[in-house]
Amino acid sequence: MTIKGILFDLYGMLIDIQTDETMEEIYRTIAHYLTHHGVYLHRGEVREHYDHILKRQKEARGEQYAEIDVEAIWNEFLLQEGIRSTPIRGQLAKVLAHLFRGISRHRLRVYPGVKKVLNELQGTYRLAIVTDAQSCYALPEIRAVGLDGYFEAIVMSSRYGFRKPDSRLYKKALEKMALESSEVICVGNDMFRDIYGARLLGMKTIFLDSDQGAKSFEDVTPHYYAQQFEDVLEGVEMLL
Repeated sequence: MTIKGILFDLYGMLIDIQTDETMEEIYRTIAHYLTHHGVYLHRGEVREHYDHILKRQKEARGEQYAEIDVEAIWNEFLLQEGIRSTPIRGQLAKVLAHLFRGISRHRLRVYPGVKKVLNELQGTYRLAIVTDAQSCYALPEIRAVGLDGYFEAIVMSSRYGFRKPDSRLYKKALEKMALESSEVICVGNDMFRDIYGARLLGMKTIFLDSDQGAKSFEDVTPHYYAQQFEDVLEGVEMLL
């Protein structure tokens, strides 16, 4: 079949990001912010409460590769702290999620060559993202680095409760694009989550050897190895 679409992972491939979610400053700032909403907790209590809800939510998913939803975690956190109004709680949960991400994030930028390659591919192929990510983090970050507008579909694990290599995430992208697995190429930087996951559906794959992601997994071999992002163009041409 003719290749019509290309699926990309996001972090560690298109976007170069560095975060540190262990920082005490995250929980100190959130604890201080919450006092303006009648919630009085020490930073250690905020962290303990958040981690407890996260663990419970993940266990409740019942998935082999379970994914969390940070907005839902903060929503539950606020409910347990006595904020009963659903609209107010929803808005505040999003603010807390953004605070958490903003404080923990040290670096956010596009990898070299990404926009050049996407510009060349966009005229011929339909592009999509399939990523293990929180939508409340990733969508603003995609806009912040100027990658919005390139992708027909963006599938994020936080919306479904499971992560790659679960093939259902790839199926969601295929459904949104109305394409068959034989009509797309998957480009990823993690041999397990991206390449193995895509191969479960029989997709052609390109592995990008970036500074993040697993470099190998059992007997999994991609159809093409890219040493730098510009090599993706050659990989696509070889797999047509």
